[in-house]
Amino acid sequence: MKRLEHDAPRSGSVNVALPRENLWTHWMDFVRTSVIIAELEVRKLSHDPTDLLTRAVQPVLWLLIFGQVFTQIRAIPTGDLSYIEFMAPGILAQSVLFISIFYGIAVIWERDLGILQKFLASPAPRASLVLGKSLSAGVRALSQAAIIYVVSALLGVKLNWNPLAIAGVIILVFLGAGIFSTFSLIIACLVKTRERFMGIGQVLTMPLFFASNAIYPLTIMPTWLQVLALLNPLTYLVDALRSLMLAGDWEPAHVGLDALVLSVVMCVMVWLGARMYPRVAI
Repeated sequence: MKRLEHDAPRSGSVNVALPRENLWTHWMDFVRTSVIIAELEVRKLSHDPTDLLTRAVQPVLWLLIFGQVFTQIRAIPTGDLSYIEFMAPGILAQSVLFISIFYGIAVIWERDLGILQKFLASPAPRASLVLGKSLSAGVRALSQAAIIYVVSALLGVKLNWNPLAIAGVIILVFLGAGIFSTFSLIIACLVKTRERFMGIGQVLTMPLFFASNAIYPLTIMPTWLQVLALLNPLTYLVDALRSLMLAGDWEPAHVGLDALVLSVVMCVMVWLGARMYPRVAI
């Protein structure tokens, strides 16, 4: 009897540990599935790498033409920064937005080809499927970031080459791409047709871009536009990128607040996307 009494707590402790092991296993399966989905999406780039180059034309033109002209005329107050320096992080955020906002159309294509139904029939968590697609959007956006860094350096922008700052920019690019690609997926789940999706995507892109601090500071906006800008995730992405990309002192707490806002929005978007994802097949 004494032996059994001594053994009981041990068996109880094992039962308590099992759920933790199962939780860790589920978490690792979730991460593994997300990485696999991202890898499948990234493989498409090897078949058509010119897509990345063609998408880089627009941000390069913004920097070369719009940025150079407004730097000369000095029409927009940017403090101690030249306009091209002020604008470069905003154009990177713009590239992240433009690449990600039309990502949902791939979901409609997958439904039409029957691939989406196979994903939904698998035991993979819906959130991992959504997160995997957002990670692949981040990989595409990183290629644009590299091009914008090179062009900005050639134009004389004083960049911050601190490895920690560059690592922060990479994380921010993934967060921004994840937010807007998941938002795009949610729209695709609602409209369900390519024609409607393209129309809504074009309507949303410009307001998101112009209702942010990407190409002009918040201080010169009218009050109503400042309110919209503060509700726009792109504003926080631009603000954090501007702090990390440009040479000079940067406040970790300030960048941390922007990253926290983006992380919360990202989690909400993934949760909504996971709930909406099966509806696109209906």
